Amino acid sequence: MKIREVIRSDNPYLAIVIRRVLKEMKVPLKGTAYADRELDNMYKAYSIPRSRYFVVEFNGQILGGAGIMPLNKGAKNICELQKMYLDPKARGKGVGTDLLDLCLSFARENNFSLCYLETMPYMLDAQELYRKNGFIYINNPMGDTGHYSCPVWMTKEL
Repeated sequence: MKIREVIRSDNPYLAIVIRRVLKEMKVPLKGTAYADRELDNMYKAYSIPRSRYFVVEFNGQILGGAGIMPLNKGAKNICELQKMYLDPKARGKGVGTDLLDLCLSFARENNFSLCYLETMPYMLDAQELYRKNGFIYINNPMGDTGHYSCPVWMTKEL
């Protein structure tokens, strides 16, 4: 599997994969990434400074991805790990760890000192990955992500 930066032609395939994974996980369709406007144009959404989205590709097929972006309405030293979703074909192979490492390296290179994320309480495998990589739980959301249906918040000092 190859991890690379998102390109414009990835947009429709990436949107399909992310929405499919969100439905598989039974994530609410409102107040989560499912409703985000940028889901249909990830290339454009992550073309702003200090932002990057990485996709996982295998044999020409997009199998998911993850991104880093400054936290909306957050301090300029805080980034958010966003839209980290993998198709079942990419899970359990270490791809999530590689993807997370790449995102956190990008965050450090762009002078972020804290990474924030939101997830769902039943996404236990994802939480385990985050905990193994130094994320800790916090008691309140940060910034203004619009993801009011995501009640689990974590941060990691970079």
